[in-house]
Amino acid sequence: MTEKTCAACDCELGAEPISVDLGGKAVEVCCEECAEQLREAHAAAKDGKED
Repeated sequence: MTEKTCAACDCELGAEPISVDLGGKAVEVCCEECAEQLREAHAAAKDGKED
């Protein structure tokens, strides 16, 4: 069985991972802190592409 890891910090996901929608693609993270980091990074990358 393959272990699932957090999309932000690469830690092992627990029993109840948090799903984050990034531009129509759902990714799973281990905690709310990682979810917020991914949301902020995605927003910054999206803003940078609109120039």
